[in-house]
Amino acid sequence: MTLHRPQTLDAALELAARGLPILAGGTDLYPALRDGPAPDAMLDLTAVAGLRGIALDAGHWRIGAATTWTDIIRAGLPPQFAGLVAAAREVGSVQIQNTATVAGNLCNASPAADGVPPLLTLDAEVELAGRDGLRRLPLARFITGVRRTARDPGEIVTAIHIPDRPTARAGFVKLGARRYLVISIAMTAVLIETEGEVITRAAVAVGACSPVAQRLATLETALTGARMADMPEICADTPLPELTPIDDIRASAAYRITAPRTLIARALTQALSTPDAE
Repeated sequence: MTLHRPQTLDAALELAARGLPILAGGTDLYPALRDGPAPDAMLDLTAVAGLRGIALDAGHWRIGAATTWTDIIRAGLPPQFAGLVAAAREVGSVQIQNTATVAGNLCNASPAADGVPPLLTLDAEVELAGRDGLRRLPLARFITGVRRTARDPGEIVTAIHIPDRPTARAGFVKLGARRYLVISIAMTAVLIETEGEVITRAAVAVGACSPVAQRLATLETALTGARMADMPEICADTPLPELTPIDDIRASAAYRITAPRTLIARALTQALSTPDAE
């Protein structure tokens, strides 16, 4: 097998146009190969300049596609990223977090991808580079189904863009069969802004309970303008029509309809306990 490791995006795009499998952290790609034959060649993006790092510029955060989950954990990000940081700590083991990339988690498009719900609440956009230039897609439109994305053949994900919300706070709660190193039964992320005792903005997303992680627009509408003291009742009573879970080895569909309500309430409590940005 030939491993191509270009140092520039232009060179990487030339190779991507040939349809080579793309390698970044490899924590999803290598297991997917299983016992099948290895491809004749792969495209390794880890040496491409500018694909790794986190920066704030003109009211938007840019997370490079090759940024690892350990990078997220150690970056000292503000409270709006507390849910994403909590999710980063749930991505496999520390060894996986050291290697796995944020963009790889999105491109793998697993319904149980830990990074997707918090990025949905952050209104993340995915930046893609192709031979015709750059384009951006909201994350909600980038992942189109189980293991499917809107990335065109020959395109490379180069970054994730997130609007800066200095007053927002966030939370993330994951439910699995055990505490660590487990695929989710359900997980939820929230991002809220408050004024006094009133919720002025709410974003809620749930993963592993539908083919693609979903923002819960009905619940978000019910929470916006509500008093914080009313959150438990709203979470318990508001319909969640966006969820379409299935039965599998980890849990029943009926359980996955019920469990997110408790997880959302816990994530909201977690978000409210997050210290304000200094």
